Amino acid sequence: MLLIDKLSGKPVYEQIIEGMEKNILMGVYPEGSVLPSLRELSVTLGINPNTIQKSYAELIRRGVIVPSPGSGTYVAVDARARIREAAAGKLSGLEELVAELALADVPKGDVLATVCAVYARVGKSNTPAEPDSAQEGGKQS
Repeated sequence: MLLIDKLSGKPVYEQIIEGMEKNILMGVYPEGSVLPSLRELSVTLGINPNTIQKSYAELIRRGVIVPSPGSGTYVAVDARARIREAAAGKLSGLEELVAELALADVPKGDVLATVCAVYARVGKSNTPAEPDSAQEGGKQS
């Protein structure tokens, strides 16, 4: 289920894109499954159909969903891989943030604890067991 915060500073179409990608990653919409129609989603969320169309168009551009004229819009067969690849591309932004935190003397343990807490909150277990074991699969500072 998509949750839209109309009072958020983030545009609704971006919230829809993020929500759809999260739902795909969580298996709510498995690869190959049909997505709700523009009209159906518009009624469910109480949002203008043009906003839904804008979100779907961006997801199509990213290769996450695939339109099939006459039969609906489907989750692409490789949607999860595409979403993960795009997320991994954000690591450079994380590096910049970590550098900023380091310059501000935020303790490394606090940064690692925050990362571990986020992974735990979303149910991912591939985090380091201890803050100083972060070198696995990543850079050590």
